[in-house]
Amino acid sequence: MRTLPVGADALLVEVAPGEDAQALLADLLRRRAEGSLTAREIVPGARTVLLDGLPDPARLAAELTSRPVPPVPPRAAGTVEIPVRYDGPDLADVAAHWGVAEGEVARIHADAEFRVAFCGFAPGFGYLTGLPARYEVPRRSAPRTSVPAGSVALAGPYTGVYPRSSPGGWQLIGTTDVVLWDHTREPAALLSPGTRVRFVPVASKGPAT
Repeated sequence: MRTLPVGADALLVEVAPGEDAQALLADLLRRRAEGSLTAREIVPGARTVLLDGLPDPARLAAELTSRPVPPVPPRAAGTVEIPVRYDGPDLADVAAHWGVAEGEVARIHADAEFRVAFCGFAPGFGYLTGLPARYEVPRRSAPRTSVPAGSVALAGPYTGVYPRSSPGGWQLIGTTDVVLWDHTREPAALLSPGTRVRFVPVASKGPAT
């Protein structure tokens, strides 16, 4: 584990390969909830956790580096189910990369249980892990200038759902009507770090009549 000061009252904690940033995040959130840790914000990344608003960052850094990352806590009950139509424009390319039929992409993806590792890029966008390493796919060589909201996509080890239309270079395998971000909802984001997610295949929409 490595710690780096960020400004006067923040600390960036980087876990070593093989350690779990989500386990560290869960431990830090638990400590803040019970009152043994004071931090204004705790923001996870793929291998990092940023703590902002610390009264004594140096003291916390010394404490964290003196002990191992705790084990991953038991997963909380409850899973967010996201209905998805596996009709994305990159489905054939992903199937070829995996060496399977297009229909198998849907089955493999829907059979996996995902967890939100961290959030970013856009409000409501979660980086979901859960697919075995052999199903990692590269980003597109030429990003799209506009990806529709609700696009279910793959890049590297992650699955993500675009909460709004935006440029993007991920491989698009499906679409969903689920609203990922709604500022009138509490909480506004459907997905948050640690949330378990399953994708449920549904029939594609037929042509308009």
